[in-house]
Amino acid sequence: MCGIVGYIGERDAYPILIKGLHRLEYRGYDSAGVALLTDHHLNVYKCKGKVSKLEEFVHQKDISGTVGIAHTRWATHGEPNDINAHPHFSESGNIAIIHNGIIENYLSIKKELKNRNYKFKSETDTEVLAHLIEDIKINESVSLPEAVRIALNQVIGAYAIVVISKDNPNEIIAAKKGSPLVIGIGEKEFFVASDATPIVGYTKNVVYLADEEFAVLRRDGTFTIKTIKNQTTTPYIEELEMNLEALEKGGFPHFMLKEIYEQPRSIRDSFRGRLDVNGASVRLGGIAEYEKTFVNAQRIIIVACGTSWHAGLVGEYLFEDLARIPVEVEYASEFRYRNPVIHENDVIIAISQSGETADTLAAITLAKSKGATIIGICNVVGSSIARATQAGSYTHAGPEIGVASTKAFTAQITILTLMALQIARAKGTLSKSKFHELLQELDAIPEKVQRVLEKNREIEALAEIFKDARNFLYLGRGYTFPVALEGALKLKEISYIHAEGYPAAEMKHGPIALIDKDMPVVVIATQGPSYEKVVSNIQEVRARKGNIIAVVTEGDTTVKDLANYVLEVPETDEHLSPIISVIPLQLLSYHIAVMRGCNVDQPRNLAKSVTVE
Repeated sequence: MCGIVGYIGERDAYPILIKGLHRLEYRGYDSAGVALLTDHHLNVYKCKGKVSKLEEFVHQKDISGTVGIAHTRWATHGEPNDINAHPHFSESGNIAIIHNGIIENYLSIKKELKNRNYKFKSETDTEVLAHLIEDIKINESVSLPEAVRIALNQVIGAYAIVVISKDNPNEIIAAKKGSPLVIGIGEKEFFVASDATPIVGYTKNVVYLADEEFAVLRRDGTFTIKTIKNQTTTPYIEELEMNLEALEKGGFPHFMLKEIYEQPRSIRDSFRGRLDVNGASVRLGGIAEYEKTFVNAQRIIIVACGTSWHAGLVGEYLFEDLARIPVEVEYASEFRYRNPVIHENDVIIAISQSGETADTLAAITLAKSKGATIIGICNVVGSSIARATQAGSYTHAGPEIGVASTKAFTAQITILTLMALQIARAKGTLSKSKFHELLQELDAIPEKVQRVLEKNREIEALAEIFKDARNFLYLGRGYTFPVALEGALKLKEISYIHAEGYPAAEMKHGPIALIDKDMPVVVIATQGPSYEKVVSNIQEVRARKGNIIAVVTEGDTTVKDLANYVLEVPETDEHLSPIISVIPLQLLSYHIAVMRGCNVDQPRNLAKSVTVE
């Protein structure tokens, strides 16, 4: 949550900062602000609303300065308003700070500072940190970097912060714990941001700060990185693999639609170099060292949140069916607080698009403490989960800017499929013929996804019919049950229509009471072992006059006679059906949201990367 960006160098800071905020706005858009430092003068401008509102607000104001910080907020402490917007000042106004995360013990620190006559203007935990840093700097007579270091030893919680001061016009200080922060290294200039998207247009050289590290970046091009325990560390400079084109809409009206249409490429990129149909082999290099660990595992526990959790459910079916390993799929937020039973021969698979999900990171820490093997699946190179896990695989889906995840879901399922196939062959639980058949099918999936995308106009027409519905029910069985959950999540995320996903057979154990002529019921009824059972469930909905939208395999005639509306998808093996059948549901949600006038890329109350609990 929240996007932060900073700059120090010889260029005008404001254009860099505002462009960075636009690229980070998917992380939060309740309010935005910027602080600019020039000639020992600090100008701070901030307001409720999106970054565009901030641009209007600063029109004709002094936006000069070659040092600056900026922030786009997803509110945690304090409602979204001008006062709670970042940056926040210290008491004297000399220090400005931006923050992503939560300071858990801010109330006790605030009480202590109030007893020393400090005054607070906002309801945020961040302002407390600004006052604390200044208090330490003055009363302990230390430098600003040292005051930041001492202050961070006193706080409990998660943070990515950037600090500037009128008294230190040639330095910018950045620190992190539990929230992402990356430093871009240019020619006598530095960029700081929550992720690499604001940096990629200026430099390819970056350093990812580790937890409890802070960096002092100087105008002369030198920098130092230490731990908050005052130990100097040697930075590892990496080269970004991102390109600017991936961060633009490319002619699409929204990032979400662009990312839906990118799925043939993102799926293929996820198995490129890992899948060899002619050689009948699958090899994920990231887990090669742990192949035997998988084979001998007592069980696999998949931890994730939201859409990644739905992908994990598909993974459960894949690993149990193909590799015959017991699997449990856990919400990361519940897993860490439930005192779960974890054994040393358990394998934990943590799934996260951003690689920064706070609950998933906490679940990894817990599982590590029990001696389990931790495998990661994420999309962002150098992310916290990538560094916290022992091994894993990147999805290579490319940047996903739309808050509602689409291509990440299909890329995660692709990686889980490859993983299950690799372990199944190593374990000997899958015949050679079936293994080769699945490789061929997976290789054909991108082309089949493209064929579904060609039905976009048909799906758009269907959206027009149902855009005013107040409730939706999504039903699936077996491999398509997680797809029903994901379809329902997409609809409520971006269109604000209440929707629920259920196993089709569970409908008669309660939800059937809701069905009438005004209830759209989306049924994923593709060919597979449960097909006949799903047809029976459709009959039950039809008998109660439900409005049935069925996703079926091309050429299906049985369901076509029962459903009110039918969306056909290409035939594929049941193990891979989620990748195909989710596409029309993504498009349906997108078009309904657009027709309802919703902000598709930035739905209300949501942020892309959930870095707080």
